[in-house]
Amino acid sequence: MENNNNNISIKAQIKNLREKIEFYSEKYHGEDDSLISDYDYDMLVRELISLEEEYPEFDDEYSPSKRVGGKILDKFEKVTHKVKMSSLSNAYSKEELEEFIERINNIFDGEKQEFLVEYKIDGLSVSLEYENGAFIRGSTRGNGVTGENITENLKTVKSVPFKLTGDFPKYLEVRGEAFMPVGVFRQLNAEREEQNLPLLANPRNAAAGSLRQLDPKETASRKLDMFVFNIQQTELETENIITDRIEKKFKTQSESLDYLKSLGFKTSPLYKTFTETRDIIGEVDRIGKIRFELDFEIDGAVIKTNDIAKRDIIGETSHSPKWSAAYKYPPEIKSSKLLDIIIQVGRTGVLTPNAVLEPVRLAGTVVSRATLHNIDFITEKQIKIGDIVKIRKAGEIIPEILAVEFDKRDGTQKDFVFPDICPSCSSPVSKDGKDVAVRCVNISCPAQLERGIIHFASKNAMNIEGLGPSLIKQLIDNKFIESPADLYLIGDRLGEISEIPGMGEKSSRKLADAVEASKSRGLTAFFYALGIRHIGEKTSALIAGRYKDIKNLYSPEIITPEELTQIKDIGLESAKTVADYFANPENIKYIEKFIGLGVKTYIDETEEDISETPDRLDGLKFVVTGTLLKYKRDEIEKIIIKCGGEAAASVSKKTDYLIAGENAGSKLEKAKNLGVKIISEDEFEELLK
Repeated sequence: MENNNNNISIKAQIKNLREKIEFYSEKYHGEDDSLISDYDYDMLVRELISLEEEYPEFDDEYSPSKRVGGKILDKFEKVTHKVKMSSLSNAYSKEELEEFIERINNIFDGEKQEFLVEYKIDGLSVSLEYENGAFIRGSTRGNGVTGENITENLKTVKSVPFKLTGDFPKYLEVRGEAFMPVGVFRQLNAEREEQNLPLLANPRNAAAGSLRQLDPKETASRKLDMFVFNIQQTELETENIITDRIEKKFKTQSESLDYLKSLGFKTSPLYKTFTETRDIIGEVDRIGKIRFELDFEIDGAVIKTNDIAKRDIIGETSHSPKWSAAYKYPPEIKSSKLLDIIIQVGRTGVLTPNAVLEPVRLAGTVVSRATLHNIDFITEKQIKIGDIVKIRKAGEIIPEILAVEFDKRDGTQKDFVFPDICPSCSSPVSKDGKDVAVRCVNISCPAQLERGIIHFASKNAMNIEGLGPSLIKQLIDNKFIESPADLYLIGDRLGEISEIPGMGEKSSRKLADAVEASKSRGLTAFFYALGIRHIGEKTSALIAGRYKDIKNLYSPEIITPEELTQIKDIGLESAKTVADYFANPENIKYIEKFIGLGVKTYIDETEEDISETPDRLDGLKFVVTGTLLKYKRDEIEKIIIKCGGEAAASVSKKTDYLIAGENAGSKLEKAKNLGVKIISEDEFEELLK
C-alpha cells in the first residue's frame, strides 16, 4: 500500500513538472514572454528526466523531456506526401513582381485581387502531422513528393507543439519552415571558431544539417525554431474525407494563419494583406530594409493570393503554384578599405591571413575582418594592402572579399609579403608542395598550444566541462600548463589555481573533477583529442576499433600508410599523417606521459567484442526498458546500432528482443503479450558474443 501511494505521488510530481515546463515553453516560444531564467527552466527539465529514468512506467511519448533528444537513429524512413510540397517561382525584380500581380488580376477580368505578403524564411521546409491533436509524424520536404521521417528530431524543436489546443480537427497536416535563429548561429560559430573547427556557412545550412542528425540530442543542442505557414490537408470530424482544400473552413489564407495560431502553432510574426500593386511593392521594400534586424534569416518576401477558393482557378505548374511568388532580395555588397593583413596561427600550425577592414555595416552587423584563406587566394585576387575591396557575407557571419576595385588604386597600395617565420613563436614556417597551407614547424608554438588545448578539451574530444578558451589562456599565461598533458597535474595545484580571477576554491575543485573524469573517455576520444592533422572523429573511431590500444600504433615498421589504408574509409592522406605522427619518437613520449597520468588509451573488453563483430546484430530490432545496472540507456542503444541492429522506442510485433532492467513497466507487459523475447543485460552481452 505504501509503495502504491509513493507511485501516485511520483506520478503527480511528474505530471506537475510536465505541465510547468509546457506552460513556460508555450509562453516563451508562443508569446515571447520569458517568465523564468534559462537555468531554472533547464533545472526543471533535468528534474523531469531524472524522475522519468527512475520510473519508466510513467513514460509518455509526448513528455517535454523528449525535446532534449531521444534514441539515436540509424537511418531516416521515406515519407510520401499525399499533398505535394511544391516550391515557389521567384521574382528577381520589381518588374517581374508587377507582372505576376497583373497576370492574376487579368484572370478575374482586371478586378484587383487581395494578396497576402509575408516573410520568406530561409530554412528547411517540413511537414507536421497530427491525429486528434497529437503530433504523430514530421518529415522533410525532400523532392516535394518524397521526404524523410525526422519525427524524433522535430520533437526537440520547442515551437513544434506535441498536442494542439483549441478546436483542432481529427487529422491535420501543416507545412512550416524550420530555422536556426541568427543569434544561435552566431554563438555556435563563435564556439566552433574557438575550437578551431570549420565555420558553418549560413543558418539555413546549419538548420538543415541539424535536422538530419542521427542523434536527436545533437539536434536539440542546436536550438532550432519553426514558423508554420500553411495547412496542407485536414480531415474534419464531421466529414470522413481528407482534402487539401481548406475553403470549407476558411475563405482566406490570413484566416487560416489566425486559426493555426489558435491551435498553438508559431506562425510568421508578420503577414499583411493588400490589393494595390504599389502597396504590395512598398511592403516588400519595407521588409527588405528591416531584414537584417530580424533574429531569423529571410531571403525574400512571399506574395500569395489570399482568397483560397480562387487558387484552383489560377492553377499551378508541375513545379510551383501560379497563385504565389517569392520576391528574392539581392545579396548586399559593400566597399571598404583593406587596412592591413594579419596572420592567425591555428592549432595545427597553419598560418591563415585575415583582412583588417575599415568598419562597414553589412547584412545587419559591423564588419571589420574577413578571411583571405591562403596566399594563393591573395595572389589570385591581386589583393594589396590599401585596396578598396568589395565584400559580402558568404553566410550570416562569414565576410568574404569578392574583388578589388582596381580603378580606385592611387599608387599608395602595398604588396603583402607572406612571413617566413611564425608571428607567434618566430620559428621557421614551411609549405608542402601539394598543400596551399603554410605551417609553423614548432610544436611548442604558444598559438598552437592554446588552440590545441581548446580542441583537446572540447566536447567530442576529452570533454572537460568548464574548461573554456578564456580559462585555458589564463592557465597558459600563468604557466600552469605547457601542454595538454599538464591538465592532468592541476589537481596538485588547486590552491594556486583558485587564485586566478573568477575561479575560487569551488570552481577549481570542479575543474579538477572534470579533468579527472575525462581520463576514462577511452581511445577514440583520446585519439581525436591528439589533434593529428586530417583526423576527425570518424577516422579516430575506425583506427581505435582496429588497433584497440594506442601502443599497438607505436611500430613504424607495421603502421605504414599502406597498412592504414586497409581500413575501410581511410584515405591515403589521413593514413600518411597518422603514420608520420607515430614515427616521431617525441610523439610517443608525449602519449606515454598521458598513460603515466592514468588516461585511458585503449578500448575495454566489451568494446573489443563489438569492433570485431560489427554485423553481429544485423537485422535485429531491440527495445530497452527499465533501469539498467551496467549501461546507460543511450550507451546500450549505441552498441546495438554499432553492431548493425535497430534500437526502437516502442514494442511491436516486429520487435525481436526487449532488454529489461529493474522496474520495467508497460513495455514489459506488452512484450509478454506479443510474445517478444525478453532478455537481461547479461543475456544481451552473450548475444554479442
